[in-house]
Amino acid sequence: MTQDRPLLAVQEALQKCFPVVEEQQGLWRSTLSDCQPLLASLSNLAEQLQAAQNVRFEDVPSLRSFPDLKERLRRKQLSAGDIVLDKLGERLATLLKVRDTVSSHVEQVFQVYEQHANTVDIDAVLQPSVVSPSLADMLEWLQDIERHYRNSYLKRKYLLSSIHWGDLANIQALPKAWDQISEDEQDLVQGMSVLHHDILGILMPRT
Repeated sequence: MTQDRPLLAVQEALQKCFPVVEEQQGLWRSTLSDCQPLLASLSNLAEQLQAAQNVRFEDVPSLRSFPDLKERLRRKQLSAGDIVLDKLGERLATLLKVRDTVSSHVEQVFQVYEQHANTVDIDAVLQPSVVSPSLADMLEWLQDIERHYRNSYLKRKYLLSSIHWGDLANIQALPKAWDQISEDEQDLVQGMSVLHHDILGILMPRT
């Protein structure tokens, strides 16, 4: 029984961690979904700015009485774009919170494991049961998902930080570039989701 206590301590840490990870996964997915219309709006604004740049307002008789119209329109479009960028910044801050929350809870699990590493039976750590993966596999899964959020956040942060109004073509391509990040991660995310569901069903007590 004494040898089981370290193992139970790690399992209890996992029981606390996985529901938090599941909750944060939901927040991450909903936040990414919220970004889609904002990115589309930004892309459309860039397209409108590009179109306005190609129009010679002075050649349109009805617009000659408004010599500053082109600049006023540009300022209005840029102002609308900055509002969208602010909203995307808020969504990025939410993704950062998810990353930090997951990292913090994963770190706590590994701290518990390291505290008991010298007394945990290594065979018990490596051996899966009939109904559950091994403790080593569950710890590896936590490392994988923590790494996923860290890398995915950095990619999306870099993408948004590359936005500047002098490169309208880049802004118009934002939705596709954003989706490409998700597509590149799809297999990894699907695999982690399946394993997470199985682990959560095993670790969490049934009512």
